[in-house]
Amino acid sequence: MESKAKIIFLADDDPEDQEILKDAILRLEPTADIHSVVNGLQAVEYLLNCPDASLPELLIFDYKMPIYNAIEVLEKIRDVPRLKAIPKVVWSTSNQPEHVRSCKEKGALQYFVKPTKIDELNNIARQMLEAGKS
Repeated sequence: MESKAKIIFLADDDPEDQEILKDAILRLEPTADIHSVVNGLQAVEYLLNCPDASLPELLIFDYKMPIYNAIEVLEKIRDVPRLKAIPKVVWSTSNQPEHVRSCKEKGALQYFVKPTKIDELNNIARQMLEAGKS
């Protein structure tokens, strides 16, 4: 039985941040299929309408996105049975304790502060992928 590519969903309005995270993930998981959107509304719509066979194994949300931020996205998908078991992580330039706490209260497994160094980025990507395996 062939193993299908890991599907990862990324919602981040910063194209550069999307690119560096995708690169880091693909270095660790070269066959990953990363689907990305640029705002919280697109994230919610994609996840609510995604066919079961294409559901991501990991959801990554930027904290500060247009339309809905990560907390609002987490709230909107929180009670959707087929999305409950999917690990969700947030990454952000903000390390404010209330953001971290709110995200975790709404269902995020982990909260990462966007790194400034490449080795930090690689470490974060590794931890995100490990979260996706749980």
